[in-house]
Amino acid sequence: MKIQERTGAGAGRSAAPVQPSVGDRLPSPPRERKPALAALAVLLILLGALGATMLVLRVGDRVEAIQLTVDIKAGESITKDNVKVVMVNDDSGANFVPWSQRESLMKLQAKSRLYKGTVVVGEMFAGKADMEPGKATVGVSLKDGQYPAGLDAGDNVAVYRVGGKSSSGDQDDSSGSTGGDNSLLVERAVVEAAPQTGGDSIASTSKAVTLTVDAADASAVAQAASAGEVAVVLIPGK
Repeated sequence: MKIQERTGAGAGRSAAPVQPSVGDRLPSPPRERKPALAALAVLLILLGALGATMLVLRVGDRVEAIQLTVDIKAGESITKDNVKVVMVNDDSGANFVPWSQRESLMKLQAKSRLYKGTVVVGEMFAGKADMEPGKATVGVSLKDGQYPAGLDAGDNVAVYRVGGKSSSGDQDDSSGSTGGDNSLLVERAVVEAAPQTGGDSIASTSKAVTLTVDAADASAVAQAASAGEVAVVLIPGK
């Protein structure tokens, strides 16, 4: 009897199933790494930083230059009233005149006609040139009706003799001599100076104009000017 009881008890214990430990799991495979993608991400970050740096450097190269606010004729100079400051890229290769040098630029003259909106470069201006060979300057006093409104330095004009008597009497001046009525004295002259008239007196209506003409024409222009018989007509520039 005792032997059977022991055997039954042992059999009952051996039949109980063995439970696996909770912590016993299969090892997971190692995560696959992609070094090429990581390197590409780093490269893109570096390129973005480089682009931002270049933009900052370009902004830093901008300088203050001089821009015209009105047209300027040949022979004229800039003033504080006809220029303004503008920002330009210093790496463009153009010889922009810095805004800080505008006072010095006012002492120079434009070589040719310059237009509103032009950013000034050094090659556009020069000191007053010496008289060209074969040229002469002549002063004339013009009354109202003998010059166009707005006549100014740098303008190109044709010079006529008006109201004079023909030096050859009634002979037709078909040869083109300068002695006839309303004859052309100079086909093209340059106005060197033409101060604006002012005041309320009658004399103030006269305009003293200095012309540069060919030396061969200077005598005829001076003679007509002394008689008050000179008129100028504005013509297109060169």
